[in-house]
This record gives sequence, structure tokens and C-alpha cells, in this order.
Amino acid sequence: MSAMSNSNFSRRSLFRAAAGMAAAGTLAACGSNNGRGGGSGSGKQLVQYFHAYGEAGTEQAIKRYAAAYKDAHVRTSWITGSNFEAKLFAALLTKQAPDVFEFHPQIQLVKSGQVGDLSDLIDPVKSDFNQADITSHTVDGKIYGVRMIDDPQFFFYRKSMLAKAKVEVPTTLDELIEAAAKLTTDKVKGVYLGNDLTAVINPLIWSAGADTLTADNKPAFHTDAVVAGMKQLRQLFTSGHLLLDAPADYWDPSAIDQGLCAIQFSGMWAMPAMQKALGDDLGIFPFPKVGSAGKLSVYNGGWSMFVNAKGKNVDAAKEYVKWLWIEQKKYQEDWATSYGFHIPPRTSIAQSATKLHSGLPAEGVKLFNTYGHFDNIGWTQAMITAVQDAFANSVRKNGDPDAALTTAEKKVDAELKKLFG
Repeated sequence: MSAMSNSNFSRRSLFRAAAGMAAAGTLAACGSNNGRGGGSGSGKQLVQYFHAYGEAGTEQAIKRYAAAYKDAHVRTSWITGSNFEAKLFAALLTKQAPDVFEFHPQIQLVKSGQVGDLSDLIDPVKSDFNQADITSHTVDGKIYGVRMIDDPQFFFYRKSMLAKAKVEVPTTLDELIEAAAKLTTDKVKGVYLGNDLTAVINPLIWSAGADTLTADNKPAFHTDAVVAGMKQLRQLFTSGHLLLDAPADYWDPSAIDQGLCAIQFSGMWAMPAMQKALGDDLGIFPFPKVGSAGKLSVYNGGWSMFVNAKGKNVDAAKEYVKWLWIEQKKYQEDWATSYGFHIPPRTSIAQSATKLHSGLPAEGVKLFNTYGHFDNIGWTQAMITAVQDAFANSVRKNGDPDAALTTAEKKVDAELKKLFG
């Protein structure tokens, strides 16, 4: 299953509503499909919100898991369209709010009291989780949210196209730009980074040896290497060798599957579809080094399950989350490996997920373990937007990247002071 839905919305739009719950107040009329009406069942009535994954069978799987739960009647609201986040956050302000919902760790949800502390559920099995997932969901020693899937993102490439153009797998951003030029023909573009390029912002920062925030929550993204990397992206953007305005965004495998590009940035979730279309003519590599002190990087996305702490059935919701996302390992492995490839956040499940133990999936797991970076729960939507704007102004509009990052840094610093003093 893709990290995005089958509609064309990006990570940027997904987090837009997370800037603050108050901002969603104007959207209170959205999300009328709350799943609370009709149907049978006894005992507690719970509602869970999911965005519409793009892969076939995902909706049926989630509803099948819920139907197997005997201690409450769980209804699934499967949100289609490009405004999952708007419907979710609008619904959270109403009496029709879901009891359980999927999203990503965001510190505003914790500070507003919107999401429940799930430490008591996770603590008994805490050592079985990827500890980076635990860290990315922890605030002041308490764990908010249960990670369902980890989604590493990297470059996919057509082996035959690189061989024909006599191009080696790039290990630096300079080499990627050179490869894009050699791979571009009158029918094929060398590289696809997504329609708005936002998917590669964090990987570029990490590959330049920088980070979004320091360990003590200070801006860490404004470095000479990041500035240089932004200039290189501008070079690629204007080169004519970058696929722009593809029919679907980076999360969808169609660009490389249909031969629109030789190299595509995407997620491991798309790997089975790519393998079906391209067979063995498919390879992967991490985001290349940026600058002389650069480091290879892999961005780890994913989805987590949260309990609405302001709901009417908090205890029942926690019991359901515990049952499905802690106890039911068979369902957790099915969710991670049967609808696209994802890495189970539980070590024991990852060890039993044989589909990921050989071939290209195993290479993806290795890249994830070697070069993976996880979201920082303190990296908020306002901060994300500030840096995205800096990249847009510099890469797409030819602005001064150093000045743009200075502006972004001031905005990020102001947000950090609000959150952490």
C-alpha cells in the first residue's frame, strides 16, 4: 500500500491540518462519512479513520481485521479524495469524531491532548519495536501512537536503461545529475523526483550531512552543503532532464512502469507493482551524497495508529488498538507485506516476513537499516512549510537559497520557542 492515497495528495497537503487543531474549525462541515450509522453489532461502537490506500485489497483487509474483533463493533471510515487530513481534523472537533485514526506523529496532537498515551500498551513489547519508531512517537517519556508500517523511500532505476547509456548507479548528487542527462531521450526523462519535489527535501538535507533539528531542538538544516544541494536541484530542475508534471505523484509506480523515466524516487510500497511490470530490470539505491561531507540517506515514512483522547470510548479504543496492533501478529504481517511491501516495525514480525528476506525487498530492508532516517515528532507542519517554501522559492523560482533558508530558519526557531521555550 502506498504511503499516499490513490488520489493525488502529497505529504505536504497531508500535514497541512496538523498546524493546529483550531485551524480545522472552519472545516467542521467536512467528513460527513463518519461510519456511525446503520449496521449491526452489540456492545461498544467504535469508528476508525483510514485514508484510501492505492493498492487493491487494503480496504477489505482493514475491514476484515475489524470484523474479527469481538469486544466491540468497529466501523471503518475509508476516506477517499485528496483531503483526508481535512476530514480527519474537522471530524476530531465534532461529536462524530473517530475513536481511532491513522496519522503520523505530530507534537501538536500531544500538546493539545488530542491523542492518548499508549505507553501501557506498548511497554510490555517495547523492546520488540524498532527503537527509532519508539523515539519518533515519544514525548516526555510517554509513547503516543502505535507504528503500523515503516515505509523506506529510495530511488528505483531501470537496469537496462542505465546499461545502454553506460551509466553507473549514482552515489553523489553530481553523479545523479550527470546520469539524468545521459539517460534522457526524446521519449524518456532521466529522473523523476515527484511533481512538486517536496518528497526529496528531507533526504537532501540528510544526505548533505545536516538534519531538520538538533537533539536539543534547534534548527539544523541551514548549512553550506544544503545550500549547495539546493543549487544543484535548481540545475536539475532547469536541465530538461527531470520529469515534471507526471500523471501521478512520486508514490505511484506508473512513471517508471510506463517508461516515462529511467530513475524514479518512490517508496518500498511500490516495489511489487514495479517488479510485476519490469521484472528483474529493476534496481534501487539510496539518496546520494550531497557535497564532500555528504552521506547516503533513506527516508523512512510510514503510518501509525492513534487513539482519540477526547473521544467517548477511550478505554475501549485502546483495547482495540492493543488487540489489533499489539497482539494480532498475523494481521500485522499481512498488512505490511500483502498490499505492497513495507517493513514491520516489530522485530519479531520482520523476522517472520519471508517476502522481505530475499531479492530486491531484502535490499530495501538493508538500505533502511543502514541509511534510514525517521521523522522527528517536534518537526511540525509550520516548520515543514517554512522549509518547503524555501526550496520552492530557490529550486522552482531561482531565488537565493541561502537567503531562503535564513528566512525559514527564523520561522522554525520561532515555532520551536513556542513549543519548547
